[in-house]
Amino acid sequence: MLTQSQLYKTKDGWIFLMCNKEKFWGVLAEILDRSSWISDERFNSFKARLANRDLVERELDAALSTATTAQWLERLGGRVSAASVYDIKQALDNPFVAERQGVTEAEHPRFGKVRNVAAPVRVDETVPARCAPELEQDNARLFAELGYDADRIAGLRESGAVL
Repeated sequence: MLTQSQLYKTKDGWIFLMCNKEKFWGVLAEILDRSSWISDERFNSFKARLANRDLVERELDAALSTATTAQWLERLGGRVSAASVYDIKQALDNPFVAERQGVTEAEHPRFGKVRNVAAPVRVDETVPARCAPELEQDNARLFAELGYDADRIAGLRESGAVL
């Protein structure tokens, strides 16, 4: 794993950076106003950054925490691969996600219509959008399929293995 290709803290959230080529590390160092990182033996190669991973992560978190994710994306300007990291609400409300049909809706027995982020991998077959079953909803059917009798189920409940 490349130390400089992961999530990092910003002033208001998280950013994903991907410096998957050596040249991007130098660009990132310049943008962060840390040009000394380019020649620093602890940071000047993939191998060195991996050996000093904890330090690299601390330094990047400290540098990136000085501005918001949006400010960093503007400063990076496409010169280093970077992306915002959204929480579920932000993802569901994002115009790009909606445009690429990245939101599904499913009926939940207790909460009604629920919006979800769609699977990123698309297949030709239609996969029904549905909510996960309620806790214990399928227990009786599963126990019957397994051939468990009432005594065995009671034993499982007593032991705390199932609710």
